Amino acid sequence: MKFIQNLKYIALILMLVVSSSCDEDFLDRKPDDQIDAEQVFLRYNKANQLVTDLYANIKSANKPLVFFNHFSTASATDENEGSNVEAGITNKFNSGDWSANGMPDRSDTGQYWWSLYSKIRKANVFLEGVKTYNTPDNPLQAGDLEKRKGEVYFMRAYLHYLLIRMYGEAVYMDRTWEVGSDIEFKKESYHALVEKIAMDCDSALARVPDVWRGADFGRIDKGACLGLKAIVRWMAATPMWNGGNFPNDTRVFASEYGYNQSRWEAAKIAAKAVMDFKVEGKPRYSLYKGHSETDFNDDAGQNKNNSKVYARLWDLLFNMDAFETEAVFFVTKDKNHAWQGDVYPPSWNGSTRQAPVQEQVDEYEYIGPDGYGYPIYGSKAAEHGYDDENPYEGIARDPRFYRDVTYHGSTFKGTVINTATGPDKIGATNSTTTGYFQRKVIRESWNRDKSFDINGPAIWRLPEFIYIYCEAVNETTGPNAEIYDLLNMVRERSFMVPIPPAALSDKALMNEYIQRERRVELYYENNRFWATRLYLDASNPMELEKEAQWEAAGSTNDERSQNAWPYPKTQHMINGMKPIEDPEGKIVIGNKRYKMRRFYVENRVFIAPRHYLFPIMQNELVKTPGLQQNPGW
Repeated sequence: MKFIQNLKYIALILMLVVSSSCDEDFLDRKPDDQIDAEQVFLRYNKANQLVTDLYANIKSANKPLVFFNHFSTASATDENEGSNVEAGITNKFNSGDWSANGMPDRSDTGQYWWSLYSKIRKANVFLEGVKTYNTPDNPLQAGDLEKRKGEVYFMRAYLHYLLIRMYGEAVYMDRTWEVGSDIEFKKESYHALVEKIAMDCDSALARVPDVWRGADFGRIDKGACLGLKAIVRWMAATPMWNGGNFPNDTRVFASEYGYNQSRWEAAKIAAKAVMDFKVEGKPRYSLYKGHSETDFNDDAGQNKNNSKVYARLWDLLFNMDAFETEAVFFVTKDKNHAWQGDVYPPSWNGSTRQAPVQEQVDEYEYIGPDGYGYPIYGSKAAEHGYDDENPYEGIARDPRFYRDVTYHGSTFKGTVINTATGPDKIGATNSTTTGYFQRKVIRESWNRDKSFDINGPAIWRLPEFIYIYCEAVNETTGPNAEIYDLLNMVRERSFMVPIPPAALSDKALMNEYIQRERRVELYYENNRFWATRLYLDASNPMELEKEAQWEAAGSTNDERSQNAWPYPKTQHMINGMKPIEDPEGKIVIGNKRYKMRRFYVENRVFIAPRHYLFPIMQNELVKTPGLQQNPGW
């Protein structure tokens, strides 16, 4: 049996299994009332339904809030720690309890190899069907069929993007194959796959409109096509596929992955195309700037956060005006009120399913006395007044920190959070194990006992393309005023101060700020999990040296945690921060004073190169012997 037999087949080559709200579909019925392919593709409304179902398919394959069904990817990287509910899916990833024989999340939502290829087949069935049967256009709206074809070209490209993001080298399926076909399917070079994705994007680009308005807003448009091209060009330019030290490299096309600066040039051009894209002579995308620097109200018009969270930063993640201005591609209603309850602190009847870790908290800069932003682990931090015993309000931090993280002493829904005592105490039932609670994406004016849907973070937002462009410029020609201003434009939108001017003449420093900006701005947006792999953090010599210094910094892990930070990005540990009662402490809650102290939370397993890419399941390899397993599995 060849590769295609691994996909889900139904009667006739041109039949689909449709992932819609109905359990039964007109293309998946018993023979006595079966509608064959000709009947489907000779009617626009039936063919159009297939596209609607594909939209549902691509949404389920890449959910930012719940990529691993019940958890985001944040808890399987150095952003968050996940709890042990739902069989502790992310903790199994973090302990190395996954293999080519099974994933921790066995009830996948469509994100794995077998499901992605099944969805790709559906896209090919549609494209071949409308051509074979000369499907008529929408009788009520001329030109709709061509738009539907463009959307499906994009979806085929997008599904392949999800495939290579997770598995690397793969097979590009641009047609359907009959059962029993003699075709021997083999992997292709990552860069060859990127070119094919780009070609499908161009086919989509020629057919879809500049933008959709009204009820159709959110459908695939030209901006989404440009965005996908930029994302895959950037991925192809990162160290994993462009000159990085990939240990024990047994990738099929390893010889093609030496450094080539032209890949950064291509990423630069593609990202700039998104940034410069215009509709009716005006820029299609711009940074959302609703509300002023004096507005700290939530969407119910109340300030219950002690004037720490700007209204603009609240809106950015769920306000449709913000989505319209800077979301390049997104899906709506990613989760509902149950998700919000899952991440609430116990004092609000929550279960703290995912909690930020110290590694992420340390990336939010402080505002120096000279009006520039600096890392808290930088050489000037103590001189400028940063105090690790009073790290949150002893000195002003990046405003995005207060929107993203609930900490000891912060005001959440009008209540001061105390992780030293009571229901929110570190280690208490359903409470945090790191000293922090998730705040980003929560709508604090909405109570968990009400029924509502949550728009998850956009798949791609404008800042992501700004970072790609800035990084590509820095890699090819070095830092300049243009990228310095672009980065500061994103920071200013969040009421954050500029990058120090020293970065204008220091390529390494500029790159440090770009990477930190990416990590802070895109926190909990399904980005870090993939970026740490693309940059080969776990085998980076600088990070390994940091890990060695950490090991030598004390006789216990808590001592090491307190003595050696910033922590290595090797994905081998996570740390937290706990309050200690101290009469000299500067954090006052009730009648007690506290200081903060770092502590070690847990060891994690990340083996390079094994965990850089996901394994192809063993049963897939048995059915398709021409495929080669990914390195280390």
